[in-house]
Amino acid sequence: MKAGIVGYGAYIPRLRIKAGEIAAVWSADPEMVKNLKSEKAVPNMDEDCTTMAVEASRSALRKAGIKPADIEAVYVGSESHPYVVKSTSSIVGEALGATPHMMAADLEFACKAGTSAMQIVTSHVLSGQINYGLAGGSDTAQGRPGDALEYTAAAGAAMFIIGNKGILAEINDTFSFVTDTPDFWRRETQDFPRHGGRFTGEPAYFRHVVGATKGILEKSGTTVKDYDYFVFHQPNAKFPLTAAKMLEISAEKLSTGTLFPKIGNTYSAASLLGLCSVLDTASAGERILVTSFGSGAGSDSFTFTVTDLIEEKRQKAGMIAKMIDRKEYVGYSQYARYNEKIKGV
Repeated sequence: MKAGIVGYGAYIPRLRIKAGEIAAVWSADPEMVKNLKSEKAVPNMDEDCTTMAVEASRSALRKAGIKPADIEAVYVGSESHPYVVKSTSSIVGEALGATPHMMAADLEFACKAGTSAMQIVTSHVLSGQINYGLAGGSDTAQGRPGDALEYTAAAGAAMFIIGNKGILAEINDTFSFVTDTPDFWRRETQDFPRHGGRFTGEPAYFRHVVGATKGILEKSGTTVKDYDYFVFHQPNAKFPLTAAKMLEISAEKLSTGTLFPKIGNTYSAASLLGLCSVLDTASAGERILVTSFGSGAGSDSFTFTVTDLIEEKRQKAGMIAKMIDRKEYVGYSQYARYNEKIKGV
């Protein structure tokens, strides 16, 4: 039994805010404001984790070329589900027109919740329980005003239809590396997350991303030379490149899937949007390795082989480069209002 990506879709909000705009409010250092070149995608007042997942899923459906009723499972990973008690996945399934007999659940594991969703649907397909399922990540990431996270925490969604027929990228292997590492957390009554700064890089990000990547290479009997593209979770511009250097991977193999400087850290969608970007470019026979990272902490790795259906299918819905280029800048006050950073209003 095979399983693979049958269709994929992305959604990036049109609105952007420049890091320098945020720094101008919270930093008294004009040199810092001047040197910040990155920007991030932020949600409009009518966009959230659910609406973005629906839009990305509609694109995935068009590329898959299947009926909505063929979807038998929906799993959405996020750390910004709009309801504490109410399912995002059921809303997404209903909006698409999926069968009411579908399996559905919301997942949380910081920024790796989307890849965890993909592992579940892949298992359903490989076991023969279902033919097609929908999985991915969607986030409107939170950052306390003035906190370092506010410069990077962004919004976006990436959703994938996984099935056993019409595969555009076969899933060869998956592997996970998980520990109890307290690098980032948010309790239920808190509006914004907190982070243990000295744990963020090592032993959190690097231990897990490198560990999961080495694990899947060993499991599959492959080396980094066997892959044409790599996508790592991208909380900033530096971490993925450092991990690649540790694994002796050329920066060139990371470039197609690295979107951080243009849209920020989209949390559960970050590594998956990178995968969408690679699928928009890759050719039949090329191999892809993706490793996510979620604070708390853990990483999931996947390896894919692109099939000859890729050219035909990716033309059926918009490509990610156009979403990145389609943008409108907002100031800090508008951004703060739309992201509900002003409390008590």
